[in-house]
Amino acid sequence: MLQLSGQDASFVYLETPHTPMHIGSVGIYDPSTAPGGFVRFKDILNFIQSRLGGARSFRQRLVRVPFDLDHPYWIEDPEFDIEFHVRHIALPKPGDWRQLCIQVARLHSRPLDLNKPLWEFTIVEGLDNVQGLPPGCFALVSKVHHAAIDGMSGVEMSAAVHDLNADMTPPTKTDDWRPENMPRVADLLTRSYFNSLMQPMRVMETIGRSLPGMAKLAATVSKGEVSLSNTRLAPKTRFNGKVSAHRVWDAVPFPLTDIRAIKDAVDGATVNDVILAIVGGGLRKYLAGKDELPPESLTAMAPISVRGEGEKAALGNLVSAMVVGLGTHIEDPLERLNYVHAEAQNSKAMTGAVGARTLTDYSQLIPSGLAGLAARLYTRVGAANAHAPVFNCVVTNVPGSRVPLYFCGARMVGMFGTGPVFDSMGLINTIYSYTDTIAISFTCDRNMMPDPGAYARALAAAFEELKAAAAAGPAPKSKAPPAKKPAPAKVASAKAATVKATAAKTATAKPVPAKAAPSSPSAKPVTKARGTPAAAKPGRKTATPKVPPVKIKETA
Repeated sequence: MLQLSGQDASFVYLETPHTPMHIGSVGIYDPSTAPGGFVRFKDILNFIQSRLGGARSFRQRLVRVPFDLDHPYWIEDPEFDIEFHVRHIALPKPGDWRQLCIQVARLHSRPLDLNKPLWEFTIVEGLDNVQGLPPGCFALVSKVHHAAIDGMSGVEMSAAVHDLNADMTPPTKTDDWRPENMPRVADLLTRSYFNSLMQPMRVMETIGRSLPGMAKLAATVSKGEVSLSNTRLAPKTRFNGKVSAHRVWDAVPFPLTDIRAIKDAVDGATVNDVILAIVGGGLRKYLAGKDELPPESLTAMAPISVRGEGEKAALGNLVSAMVVGLGTHIEDPLERLNYVHAEAQNSKAMTGAVGARTLTDYSQLIPSGLAGLAARLYTRVGAANAHAPVFNCVVTNVPGSRVPLYFCGARMVGMFGTGPVFDSMGLINTIYSYTDTIAISFTCDRNMMPDPGAYARALAAAFEELKAAAAAGPAPKSKAPPAKKPAPAKVASAKAATVKATAAKTATAKPVPAKAAPSSPSAKPVTKARGTPAAAKPGRKTATPKVPPVKIKETA
């Protein structure tokens, strides 16, 4: 048996009938590359059966301690049945993209059976009328509980059922899996007793590890390297209340080359910054269309993987998080990207100062029984409707393959993501990259977003605006002409009359008009100073107003 960490167990405690805590993906495949040019469901079952040894999550199930006195355990399921986990449906005619989105939302809204291994694969056939896809494609809609995997370990699970070619070469590793017996209640209670005795020591150890990080954060704030000005609650939106049991889903793909070209328009910006700016622009358009755009910037929680090189295949979650402003209060696309980049840099510096791994250690201190009770009570009383949210949505990036992948001989032609929503956070944007494409997929509560197509169009429009602004190039910096230095006055009593005459002549001289700054769609107009001095006083330099350039610290 292997006990869940506090962070993994928290996803079990947070689950309610309205908030299933599973993540997943939607892969689309072209069966023409498979042997014979088609794929049967029987072939898929046999293929997945042969790959179960590639990931531990496939055949492990939860065992909960009575009354949740301690975190649950993983055991090898003695009743594992692959046909329970791999299912088969088909879209009705005509089999278009909208029908697929509706079916994915329905599948995603149903909770997993917590008494079985926490995953499901659903084969969806009938994708015959999806623009850009060859007829006869099928989709693989996966659902895996967040307690079992995070985004990074989910990639490892996906790798177990994918090949780099269509040959379907059997795995060389021997599958030595053995089922386990269900543990006795007395054994679970005994383990929980001894774990509770060790809890005070864990608390002191975690606090001791976090103190140097807190001191480092205070030092960076005092030096001005990190700003705490934006560490405040997010504005209230339609996405920040109690969620229902119903979901919507959609996805918008973008060429990766265009995303990289956009990031080059802002010095130091990253692909993640561009995606956050697109999400910010999409939310701005969507909420403005409903007259619900807050004057303050919306914020997003962005998970950060803290896995080491030897932990990529480890079970469970090893993630921290940072909160980033999305710049929804800024209309200009490049100015919004600049804002997002600065916000991301500042948030990364804060997380780096404290230590992302240290932040995850505090999840180990969650009281197991109280956590589940608090989650159920929070949902039942509708507390999410009564307070300001910590963040408005989630934007999570899942790295994908840069080379084509094959499932049962069929080539993958598209990959998208799904994610959980919960009370006070009804919108999650999952970013999934595959070969030369990067896609923004979103899952939302249906009551909060009854028109997912409108948000998808808003994301596409935000991308086009940002692409056009980046192609136009950065705005030229305005330069004011240098002021002429007046000649120093000579202090001599014999020439006092000459000095007075020179001063009188200077007072009547007309000021030289400043040249107008070149206009640009992304450049702010320079405010004209009130009044122009008639003359510069002798011995004093004439001050010329300048617009200070925005300096963004570049980090690795």
